[in-house]
Amino acid sequence: MRGMLTFQILWELRGQELNGQQIAERIAERRGSKPTPGTIYPALKELKSRRLIKGRKKGRQVIYSLTAAGERGVKEAAVYFVQAFGDIVDEIKVKVIAVEGQCTECTDEPEVRVVVVDERDQDSA
Repeated sequence: MRGMLTFQILWELRGQELNGQQIAERIAERRGSKPTPGTIYPALKELKSRRLIKGRKKGRQVIYSLTAAGERGVKEAAVYFVQAFGDIVDEIKVKVIAVEGQCTECTDEPEVRVVVVDERDQDSA
């Protein structure tokens, strides 16, 4: 499986149909930044050419869903992800702390800090 974006697209399409904008928004919820159309649509095109996803027109939108090969592919990719990164996830805990006050770049969202706590650092302290 090539790339984290490919994995994220397949992951978001598990059991549901989404258009490109919805996929980008779901990915943004996970990673904090939304992939641009110049990034997401070429990735969707590649996944379609590899027959991992299919698209159907609904008005002006294309609604994407997993094919049978895509269902198998996302499961294989998830196994690979755990094999490749599972130990990192186990070793490092991430805490998200909401800070009182307004975000300087937002209008109504609190500022959010992400603090990475490495348990190995705490063991040696």
